[in-house]
Amino acid sequence: MARRSAQLPAGALLAPGAGAASDQPALLSLDAALTARAIAVRRMDFPYRLAGRRAPDRQPVLVDAVRRAATGFAAELGVGTERLALGGRSMGARMCSIAVAEGLAAAALVLVSYPLHPPGRPDTLRTAHFPSITVPCLFVSGDRDAFGSPEELTAATRSIPAPVSHVWIEGGDHGLRRRDDAAAAAVAGWFGGR
Repeated sequence: MARRSAQLPAGALLAPGAGAASDQPALLSLDAALTARAIAVRRMDFPYRLAGRRAPDRQPVLVDAVRRAATGFAAELGVGTERLALGGRSMGARMCSIAVAEGLAAAALVLVSYPLHPPGRPDTLRTAHFPSITVPCLFVSGDRDAFGSPEELTAATRSIPAPVSHVWIEGGDHGLRRRDDAAAAAVAGWFGGR
């Protein structure tokens, strides 16, 4: 059972996985679940998608897009970015975590299907920034995710010096096919009912 986040955020910025857009089913499910908890939601697209390209931009461009989207969304809500939960799915979740590690203030990180390493390459971890994350984190992953097993992800997140919660979706792979609602319910439950 995941521990709940201490405070309900004013809003949640959600970023899609690689090759997907802000209308990907995982983000739509998260949007609906968080909106039902009276959390304002903004789903973002990365610059490469807005330009009609399929290949993701380089990491600095993606992280900058997260910063700009979070700053703009917070301003619309009349709050600072420290009142926003940031996250999303796979690559989008990773870029949000890097933005926070690099100093973007946030209330929490919500990381669905975090891509810990490329499939079949467990020695290529995407965790160098983890020790710089100082906000509560929720990781929601399938227990059959080729991008990181429950054991690998649990071990890796021990380097995060903030509260970390995990929810494992039984039988779920990286795509969490037909399990978007379960992942969204886990995220909404972490923030608690209001």
